[in-house]
Amino acid sequence: MDEARLQGIPLFAELGKSERRLVARNADEVELEPGDSLCREGELAWEFLVIEEGSAKVVRGDQYLNELGPGDFLGEIGLIEGTARNATVTALSPIRAIVMTGHAFRRICNEMPSVGKQIRAAIEERRHWLEPLS
Repeated sequence: MDEARLQGIPLFAELGKSERRLVARNADEVELEPGDSLCREGELAWEFLVIEEGSAKVVRGDQYLNELGPGDFLGEIGLIEGTARNATVTALSPIRAIVMTGHAFRRICNEMPSVGKQIRAAIEERRHWLEPLS
């Protein structure tokens, strides 16, 4: 993956060139079609994804929770907390996404405080979506 493209993604925008290079070495890109699942509720969390292009819907049970688009990420709760996926995320349009294994994701969060801080803030925000359903 090209580290220069990471500069346009809010989660990685504040990183220096050497930090973006480390992220790029630990990430791959995937392309998904409309209807493809990015993750499924109840499955074990193995990876973290950041949407570069496209949009996806987030559903828990049969309740719509949110729509995600460029710059949004998913998979952090299951990886940080070691729990199953708490929602299903399905592509609404063609998607290009950055994907990291759980191991690489945890390493990036630990070594790059600005990324870890944004991830923790997102987890707190997402808890508000999920609370009524718990």
